[in-house]
Formats: sequence, structure tokens, C-alpha cells
Amino acid sequence: MTITASELRKNIYRLLDGVLETGVPLTIRRGQQLVEIRSVDRKNKLQQLPRRELFDCDPDALISHASIEKK
Repeated sequence: MTITASELRKNIYRLLDGVLETGVPLTIRRGQQLVEIRSVDRKNKLQQLPRRELFDCDPDALISHASIEKK
């Protein structure tokens, strides 16, 4: 995301929080030059994925059921 220095000045705390939450760098254009703000502790992309419930039952029940069938 690229914004102007004026936009940064208006919303600095909201923009900084967004960089910290998402790990996505923020690019600021000042004249013909670009400055980038990024989090030092970047989040792993896999950590940013939403958690999904894939089973309608307890996953442990599936494991115990599978081990009973093998016997």
C-alpha cells in the first residue's frame, strides 16, 4: 500500500497498527522518493490464515476410531 506523507500524518497510529497486525509493509511517497515502514517481527504467512473447523466431530475421536479398526 502506498500513501502520501500527508495521509500518514493524518492516520499514523491506525496505519502503524495495521502494519503490526497484518505484517504488510506500508510505503510512503514523499516527492519522488519512497520510504517503507515494516514490522521487524514479521508474521508467518501461515499464522495469518483464519482457523477453520474441518470436522463435525472431535478429531481425537477419529484417531481412536481408526486405531480400533486396525486391530
